[in-house]
Amino acid sequence: MSPMQRHFHDELERLKQTVLAMSALVEDQIRLSMRALIERDDALARRVLELERRVNDYDVEIDARCIELLALYQPAAGDLRFITTAMKIVTDLERMGDQAEGIARRAIQLNREPQLKPYIDLPRMAERVQGMVKASLDAFVTRDARLARQVCASDDEVDALNEQIFRELLTYMTSDAGTIPRAILLILIARSLERIGDHATNVAEMVIYLVESKLVRHSLA
Repeated sequence: MSPMQRHFHDELERLKQTVLAMSALVEDQIRLSMRALIERDDALARRVLELERRVNDYDVEIDARCIELLALYQPAAGDLRFITTAMKIVTDLERMGDQAEGIARRAIQLNREPQLKPYIDLPRMAERVQGMVKASLDAFVTRDARLARQVCASDDEVDALNEQIFRELLTYMTSDAGTIPRAILLILIARSLERIGDHATNVAEMVIYLVESKLVRHSLA
């Protein structure tokens, strides 16, 4: 291996580690935003907002690094797929962070009011979504298409929980108009979790592309 090839592969490994550092921050955001809601803790919610700046910095840094690698080395085949996959994954990670930030902001609003109901299905939904995020990134690191497909299959369960939460909160709103503002905030939190699950599915689909050179978006069997 020539010095240039060695340097290129070192840069690819550095890129992978930076993506993982960003993903760890996003996982923290999701976990802390839900703790802020369940524990009614504004300080945790503000921590999520602080982490958002660091996530955005990673987004810019990784994008620039990918463009530089494409320009300097003109990679082919598998290396090209890896770099383009990393760019797409980072976009989904940044959007997951945006959704976690939205959950944190709504948690702060809800913390000012009496709790509408015990939180049972929302934490369960969050646990499933966090599992999807972690598994999708594990699949990326290990290039495991089988694990990526499991993530895609989990999306239906998250969608079902979102629908269940919506129906329950709709019952509250129709029986007591005073619950409407709090119920809507909880519906929006569930929707944010559902969208994080969608982004984890996007990551998993990109892992399948990375491993198998096969685009499966919208067509996964």
